[in-house]
Amino acid sequence: MILFLDLDGVLHPDAVFKPAREPIELRAEGSLMMHAGILEEIIKPYDVKIVLSTSWVRSLGYLKTVKKMPPTLAERVIGATWHTNMVDKTPRPYSHGHYDPFNFLSRFEQIHGHVVRNNLERWLAIDDLHSGLDVWPAEFEQRLVKTDGNIGLGCEEKQRELKQKLETFKKA
Repeated sequence: MILFLDLDGVLHPDAVFKPAREPIELRAEGSLMMHAGILEEIIKPYDVKIVLSTSWVRSLGYLKTVKKMPPTLAERVIGATWHTNMVDKTPRPYSHGHYDPFNFLSRFEQIHGHVVRNNLERWLAIDDLHSGLDVWPAEFEQRLVKTDGNIGLGCEEKQRELKQKLETFKKA
């Protein structure tokens, strides 16, 4: 089973910033990856592989993002929804840098594109959907654990929901 994992708003509050040439910082109570242990415990009994669906990959790069994760989660990571091949390096007038069409996709479109490209059948996503600003189609709601961006997996109700959905898709 594949678990599409957002970091901000899931493993820690969504108030994460990456100033230029500075380390990532959390501007909220708690610490980065503070709920990682909760996720580790929930997925421990399952054959779950993680695909990163987080802006960290675009900001830091795939390998640096994986290195920021606790080892027991990092060893389950098999890829990301975004990779450098998605950037169109063709110079464009009035453009600052390169054109990245990924910037214009919703989180669902990013994940669903990966699902279709890789012909996945057993998958779930855990995401705060930018605290409700992003849209997730109703017909795929059973595949989403939508967290509150301030609480993430610190919410016991969302922990139970993730466990229940893992059980459901384990049997599928």
